[in-house]
Amino acid sequence: MADPLTIVVQAAMISALYALVAIGFTLIFGVGGVLNLAHGATLTIGAFSAYYAVNALGLGLLGAVATAAVVPALFGAGLYFVLIRKFRDDPIIVMILTLVVTVAVESLFLVVEGTSAYTLPQLLSGNTTVAGASVSYNLVAIFALSWVIIGAVFYWVNRTDTGRAILATSMDGKGAFLVGIDTGRVNLLMWVVASVLAGLAGYFLGSHLTIGWSMGRTPFILSFAIVILGGLGSVKGSVVGAYVIGTIEVLTTNVLNPQLQGLAPLVVVIIVLLVRPSGLYGTEVDIG
Repeated sequence: MADPLTIVVQAAMISALYALVAIGFTLIFGVGGVLNLAHGATLTIGAFSAYYAVNALGLGLLGAVATAAVVPALFGAGLYFVLIRKFRDDPIIVMILTLVVTVAVESLFLVVEGTSAYTLPQLLSGNTTVAGASVSYNLVAIFALSWVIIGAVFYWVNRTDTGRAILATSMDGKGAFLVGIDTGRVNLLMWVVASVLAGLAGYFLGSHLTIGWSMGRTPFILSFAIVILGGLGSVKGSVVGAYVIGTIEVLTTNVLNPQLQGLAPLVVVIIVLLVRPSGLYGTEVDIG
């Protein structure tokens, strides 16, 4: 069993990555009121796009990271324009469509790449000591970049004109439209931004572990658990929820049994739904 300090450090760092995944998921719900079940598939697309950029195109680290952001952004935009835009006011249809997309994406990668696991270049190599615990420089870089991105999202939403349009649309889409805000453009922007966050998270996760055709499943389940715990539509709740779920996962892996790793977040979700269905920060829209 790892010592307590190591567990704390690991939980703090991996939870930042989980927050990055969950924020994209909750942004789409916060603005559009729909659940994007293809969020995990977008993460997989980001990871494999970076893998192909390195191994097929010969791009370096920066090119791979950029590819992990750009390709999912295009995927998210295409998904919104082709499938979601027409049904964006029907949450059930959107759930079904995005679930079908997830199955299609996973099946495609399964056929093309098989069940093999692949690696992505690390952001940084080597190891360091953080608060007496040994961690990889790569995990430190993932932690730092995740928080830079999270901070940028908070600033963008709360301090810019575009962010104010996003907040207005999330509060009352019809009212925002009546005062001249292009709510369709705002929804498109959320799908693109959420896809970029998922793609980058896919790269970070792949550089820390490995990538494969079903790699998006666990992060999606975790992000779903996180947003339920934090409150659907709350970015702040997603960050807090990520740290709760991340800590529980690390504790389960190191103290109990690694095979229970995926079960622990689901148990938390059940408890939260029974005790506080609205989550820690409520289910009202609160993307700021």
